[in-house]
Amino acid sequence: MKTLKSIFKTLLIAAITFTSCETSDDRDNDCDGVVCNPASAAEFQNLKENAREALKQDFQLTVEDGITTLTTANGVSVSINGACLTVNGNPATGVIDVELIEIFDKATMLKTNRTTLGTTVGGDKAMLLTGGEFLIEAFQNGNEVVTNCPLELQIPSNLTGGTDPAMELWTGRVDENDNITWDEMEGGPQGMGGEVFNEGGQYYAFFNDFGWSNVDRFYNDPRPKTTILVAPPAGYDNTNSAVYISYDGEETGLANMDVYDSGLGLFSEHYGQIPIGLECHVIFAAPNDTGGWVYHIQSVTIAANDQITFNAGDLISATDAELTSAINALP
Repeated sequence: MKTLKSIFKTLLIAAITFTSCETSDDRDNDCDGVVCNPASAAEFQNLKENAREALKQDFQLTVEDGITTLTTANGVSVSINGACLTVNGNPATGVIDVELIEIFDKATMLKTNRTTLGTTVGGDKAMLLTGGEFLIEAFQNGNEVVTNCPLELQIPSNLTGGTDPAMELWTGRVDENDNITWDEMEGGPQGMGGEVFNEGGQYYAFFNDFGWSNVDRFYNDPRPKTTILVAPPAGYDNTNSAVYISYDGEETGLANMDVYDSGLGLFSEHYGQIPIGLECHVIFAAPNDTGGWVYHIQSVTIAANDQITFNAGDLISATDAELTSAINALP
């Protein structure tokens, strides 16, 4: 009788193990390497927001001190004129809280979903190469602070591989899907905003407003262009995952496949701006169930009207640090 009980117990455990892929919340462990339960849209949004929150640097300035220069962890200098600040339409006084994010590498662009697609003259989007992405915000007692004159940034150009005289200034707008698009900045107050120049290994940039700003230029490639499609693993779409393109040989830009066809279940670069013959790496990324990531990277040479497919069984579970290393190690 004891033998029969032991056999029954063994069979029961085996049955539970066999069905765990459907009943467990373990998304990326066991299950024969298949992600059993993809993350929710809320979990993906939280992961991106947490990545941005972790980058925030906090400063304070006193309005009455006039121009205050703040220095970031990477050596970027930000100068803000207290005399130009207003709160609720009134001149600011006293202490102002300043929050700043700076982004220079592909891994940080991916984890924060702050990539480098810029609006072309024709209204399409194309790949940008950056000299630095910045979010600068100011508050007083929880109220937003506005500036009436430009912010001056001095950005060491060695943070992005050296000085590039073709760089321009861009302002970022974030859509309802948390994707950012960069628009070339026009001239601003006092004729200074929207300008950038370089000297002595520094970019000198005059941004019009608080918010997302960028020193960038378009990636140039004379080859014919195409549109490509990417199929995510089953259970994933643009609400709980993202697809990115890393151009080989370019360390300061990351494209986002920011269009999703829900009918076909495919991510798209529908602007037709990917060079045919481009050597690149296509990256799928989503949350895992431990506060980290699942991802897969495919090495691709772009062909006309290419379609790239990701399978759940190929996904790798990674910590934040492991994903950072994998992305920043790309050629």
